[in-house]
Amino acid sequence: MSGPGIVRLAVQVGLVLALGGQGKGADSHPPKALARPVEDGPFLRPATGATAEPTWGIKGGIAVGIWPTPGPRGLIRVYAPYLGQERLSPINFVAVEPVAGRSRGLSELEKSALDGVAGKAMWTSDVRENMLRPRPPWQPARGVVTRTGGVKTLAFFVHVEPLENGARPVVEVRLRDDRPYEVGFRVFAAQGGTAMRACILTATMGNYARLRRLWLRDRVEEARSVYEPFRPTFMGFAEHRQWGVGRLRLDDGEAIVAATTDEDAPSRASYGKDVPSWWHYKGAKATQYWRARARDGLVLRVNGRATYWASKAAIPGGVAFENFELEAPFEPGQEFRFGVTPETPEKLGFRGKRP
Repeated sequence: MSGPGIVRLAVQVGLVLALGGQGKGADSHPPKALARPVEDGPFLRPATGATAEPTWGIKGGIAVGIWPTPGPRGLIRVYAPYLGQERLSPINFVAVEPVAGRSRGLSELEKSALDGVAGKAMWTSDVRENMLRPRPPWQPARGVVTRTGGVKTLAFFVHVEPLENGARPVVEVRLRDDRPYEVGFRVFAAQGGTAMRACILTATMGNYARLRRLWLRDRVEEARSVYEPFRPTFMGFAEHRQWGVGRLRLDDGEAIVAATTDEDAPSRASYGKDVPSWWHYKGAKATQYWRARARDGLVLRVNGRATYWASKAAIPGGVAFENFELEAPFEPGQEFRFGVTPETPEKLGFRGKRP
C-alpha cells in the first residue's frame, strides 16, 4: 500500500475508534443531549465537557457549526440569527470540494468510509497537525482567541475525512469581532493526501434565500437571464456558469462578489403545498458575499435550480442560483471570506444597475 493509502487507512481506523469503535453506523448516533455554546467575551464557544454542541460564533453576529447539529453531514453550517433566523437553522451550508487531478471531491455527497452514509466525517482541533487523531464532532475544539491591536479573533480547524480523490483538506475557520457578519476560511492540505489543484468552498443552499442576482464589478446578472431557457443537466441542476476575476469588483486588493434575492420580503413568499417547511425562508432580507485575494486564475462560479434539492417542489418565482463559489489555484493558507449581512450591495460598494 502506498504512503497516501496508509494515511487514509489510518484516518479511517482512527475515526472508528474515536467514535466508539462500533463499526457501521457508529457516526450516525450522536449523544441526544449536547451542551449549548457559552459566551466568552465577544464570542460564542463550545461548552467544556464530553458532549458539546459544535457551534462557534460572534455574539449578535454570524455563527458556524458542523454535524451533528441539524442538517446533512459533510457540510459547515452558517447561521445568521441577527436576521431573525431560528436557532440552528442555517441560512447556508459550505461544502469542501477539493480538486485533485481531474476529480472534484464532494464532502456532502460522497459516502463516508466509516459507515457508508453520505457525507464525509468532520472533526475539529485548536491546532493544525498533519497526523491529528480523529475525534467525535460532539467533542469540539473550543478555538483559540488571539488579539491583534484592538481586534479579537477566534480560530479553530475543521478536518475532513479523506475524499475519494485522495485529497485531505483542512480548513481554518476564523471569526473576528470587528466583522460580525463574516467568517473567514483558510485552506490547507494535510500530510499524505493527493495534491490539490484547488480547494473549493461552495455555499450550497442559495435556493433557501432564493438568490437570483449576482453583483459583479459593473453589472447585475439575473438567474432568469443566465438560465434562459432553463435546461437542467444533472439531478435538477443547470450547468455551471463562471466569470473571471476581471469581472469582479475589487476592494483593496480583494475580489468581492455578492448575491441577493430579487424579492423585497422573502419571508412572505407563497409556497406550494409540496414544499417542505424547512425550505420556507424566515427572517429579514440579506446580502451574501464571497471575498478573496484578487489573483490570476480566480473565478466566480454558480449553478441553478428551479426545484428544491432532493424534491420536485418548485421554487417560488422560478430558477435561482444554488451553489455560489470562488475558485483559485491552491495555495496553503489562502483565505476565502463568506459574509451574510443585512446591508444592501450598494452599501458594500457595488454600483451595478438593478434590472
